[in-house]
Formats: sequence, C-alpha cells, structure tokens
Amino acid sequence: MTPITEVAGRRVPLTNLEKVLYPATGFTKAELVHYYATTADALLPHLRDRAVSFLRYPDGPEGQVFFTKNVPPGTPEWVTTAEVPRSSAQGPARMVVVQDLPSLVWAANLVTEFHTHQWLVGSPDEADRLVFDLDPGAPATLVQCCEVALWLRERLAADGIEAYPKTAGSKGLHLLAAVSGASPERTSEYAKALAVAAERALPRLVVHRMTRSLRPGKVFVDWSQNAARKTTATPYTLRARRTPLVSAPVTWDEVADCRSPGRLEFRAEDIAPRLREHGDLMAPLLDRHRAAPLPEAT
Repeated sequence: MTPITEVAGRRVPLTNLEKVLYPATGFTKAELVHYYATTADALLPHLRDRAVSFLRYPDGPEGQVFFTKNVPPGTPEWVTTAEVPRSSAQGPARMVVVQDLPSLVWAANLVTEFHTHQWLVGSPDEADRLVFDLDPGAPATLVQCCEVALWLRERLAADGIEAYPKTAGSKGLHLLAAVSGASPERTSEYAKALAVAAERALPRLVVHRMTRSLRPGKVFVDWSQNAARKTTATPYTLRARRTPLVSAPVTWDEVADCRSPGRLEFRAEDIAPRLREHGDLMAPLLDRHRAAPLPEAT
C-alpha cells in the first residue's frame, strides 16, 4: 500500500522513499522529500505564481532524466495549473504552478529539479527577472565564472540594477535581478548587449556565443535564458548530479573570495545552516519595489 502523508490538510502519496537516488552519497528519496519540505519557506516564494518545468530523474541522476512541461498524469485536482503561451504553431500549454507546501511535497515525490520562467503566469508579456547563466568551458571553472560575475555586477549597477548570485548547482553560476516594465524580448536584447560588452572587456575570459568551439577556457555568458519560452533552475532546487548539489544563493563576498570551485559547492545538508546564518539571500528579488526598469534601448 502506498504511504499517504497529510500536508496542510492535503493527502499526499509518497512512494519508494527508501530508494537511493544518489549512490555516491547514499542520499535517498525520503531525504529528497525532507529537503524540499524543510526548505519550503525559502523555496516556495521563488516558485509561487510561476509555471514550472520539472526535470525529473525518478531513478536518480544515472537513470533516465527528462523534462516535463505539461501537467503530469495523475496530478491532484488541488494542485494549481495555468495556461501558458507557447509558439503560435503549438498553441498554449497547461503547466503546474507550485503555490503551497502540499503541492511542493507532491512534486518532490516525482523526484525533480524545479525550473521556472522569468515572468509570472498572470503577466507572461512582462519579464520580472533578468538572468545570466555563466557556464565555464574547461579548463575554465567556477573561479572564472566568479570573475565574470563581478564584472557583470558592476556593469548592471551602472544601470541601476542590483544582481544576486547563486550557484548553478553544477559547474557554473547564475546571476538574477528583479526588473520591471520590459518584455522578455527587450530583456533578452539587454542581456545580450551586456554579454557582448563583457566579451569586449574580458576577451580572454568571456564568450557570448554558444558555439562549442569558442568556449574552451572561457566563460559562456548565456543571455538567452531570458527568452519567454526558457526556464532556469529555481533557487534552492536540487540538481540531478552525481551528488545532491543545490542551486544555492551565495553572497558577493563568497563570490569575490572564491579561489577553488569547491568553495561554492553546496549539498542538501548545507542549506539549512546557510538559511539560519544568512536567511534567503535572494529575498530582495521578491520585493517589487526593488525591481529596476531597464535602460532605454540605444
């Protein structure tokens, strides 16, 4: 019989809790569900009112890994869903919106990474997030990503935009900022312009094009995640990697002091102590009064 737990008045089935998802550390599905439930106060505000793409890995990162964008079969009727625009040829999709703790625990039982758009479901034509995905090409590492992040921080600040860093939960770094009044297309244009500027300022370190042959030894500043259809790993999501790494918010002091990739590598067990010490370092993104308009296009 499938175990049923009650979460805030909702009955949520939990399956295969003893399954080891991360063999390198012995991290089980029960620990994954526990991680998401105990991190909910920080995680849920970054999921709320955003359509979620699930990157699922029900048999662990070494098993089948696949994206689920449409509402999964068997989704309880109490889980919020929303119609999300896609290309005119495809028509709209219906996607899950994780609004509360029961929905989060239900989604955690699917074994998933959480990925969200840079806009809210009520206003898909207006971006409220700006994102840069800094991806190092070997032999470049997270250390070089931090160098690029510091340059982008200053450049964004010159336009009145405050950026907040988090680890990708793999090998790179993400920068997020709260913005207002611009379409995803305009936000993408602005992000691309800054990526080009970073390449000009740091030609030995940065590339703004995705072409693989250009990337060894450099940091790819991926501006394309700002496109309306794209999603990015949500703060605090676990990642489908060899160990239970988390896309963890970090301080700018930690970025500036990073001398080895391991300095900014955080697993599930590291997050509760960090939240006690720092709180949610990305909480300012949730304050609409701190959202900055993009500068006028030139």
